[in-house]
Amino acid sequence: MIRRATPADAPAIAALWNPYIRDTAVTFNAAEKSVAEVAKLISDRDGLGHATFVAEVPDLLGFASYAQFRGGIGYATCMEHSILLAPHARGRGVGRGLLSAICHHARAGGAHQMIAGVSAENAEGQAFHARLGFDEIARIREAGFKFGRYIDLVLMQKFL
Repeated sequence: MIRRATPADAPAIAALWNPYIRDTAVTFNAAEKSVAEVAKLISDRDGLGHATFVAEVPDLLGFASYAQFRGGIGYATCMEHSILLAPHARGRGVGRGLLSAICHHARAGGAHQMIAGVSAENAEGQAFHARLGFDEIARIREAGFKFGRYIDLVLMQKFL
């Protein structure tokens, strides 16, 4: 089941997110998320007309969230998202459902496009986005730094 997230989902989202932060280069962030930070992210995005969605059956299988790509009115129709799945949820359509939910929500709110910023070391994430209609539009060399090395950021775009 895919539904809008609430701040009550913050503990489960943080528990899913933090191993990716701690153990992988999927995200360049090195600081784990507290439950309070995740709850605030959900509330803040809701308050701006953006959204966070979760997939659960009955436990959390993944989440996706989006917000404006960059600040300022000139970017008001350009969104960027994050999506993470529990390892056992991959290949089951969960990611497709979550990404569809945020793209639909963004389009209904007037968004024109969705951007994915994918670590160059995340070939699975790049392939997932490509299967769902995202095109690679740029590669920012050495944009991230984690685990003592620089990592490229691949920008992918889909028009809504």
